[in-house]
This record gives sequence, C-alpha cells and structure tokens, in this order.
Amino acid sequence: MDAIAAAEERIVNDRMRQKLNEVNSAAKSQLASVQDHVNFTLQRAYFKCAYECFERTRTNDEISNCVEHCSVPVLQAQNLIEGEMAKFQERLNRSLMVCQDKFEQARLQGDTSGALKNLESCVDHSVQDSVNSLPSLVGRLKNALSMTE
Repeated sequence: MDAIAAAEERIVNDRMRQKLNEVNSAAKSQLASVQDHVNFTLQRAYFKCAYECFERTRTNDEISNCVEHCSVPVLQAQNLIEGEMAKFQERLNRSLMVCQDKFEQARLQGDTSGALKNLESCVDHSVQDSVNSLPSLVGRLKNALSMTE
C-alpha cells in the first residue's frame, strides 16, 4: 500500500470513529429520559418499597422476599433496556460488517481509493439509519415502561 492510500485509509478510519461517536452521543441523548425514569422514578419506588419491608415483626426470610419483590420492576426495566440496546448494537454491527465486506471485495479488485470512498459512504448511511431508528426504539421503551411524556 502506498503512502497516499495509507493516509486515505487513516482519514477514513478517523471519520468512521467520529460517526460511531455520533451514534453513541445520539443514543445517550435520546435515551436520557428513559434512563432518568429508571434511575429516579423506578429506583425511588424500589427504595421506598424496600424500606417498608423492614419491620421487627418480619423474619429475615420475609424481609428478603419483600425486598426482592420490590426490585422486580427495576430489574425488568434494566433487562428491557439492555435487550433493546443489544439488538440496536447488533443491527449496527451487521450493517457495518456489510460495509467492511464490500470494502474488502473492492480492495481485492485493486480499487483501494474507490473502496475507501464507498466504505465511508456505506458507514455514513449505516450510522444515519441507526440514528434514525432511535426515536422508534425510545418510543417502544417508553411504552413498555408505561412512561407518560
């Protein structure tokens, strides 16, 4: 690989990292209200519920069962969010793997410069598709968590 191709590849890699950072920032931003709901509304309810479990008339097992029961909504919400985000990440990864496969195929055919441009374009398209899917994902999470907003 000549120096120009290596420099082009470094530039494209930097741009791809920027694009992935954009996805992360967009996801954090759009999921902030859902995280706040879990961290404040559901966690607060959990701690209030768990506090009320501690009565001298209860046995240790009863207290443990009560506290465990209180934690169910928080754990369910966290599992739901983790599952949705894992699916989101998997879709993005598959899309990026397609871009990488196209790049490798073009590069094997000797079109490194064109391959880099196509890779950048493909990654940009994948990232935009992922960012555009976030409102739907957030909507599903809010609906599943019975958030009113």
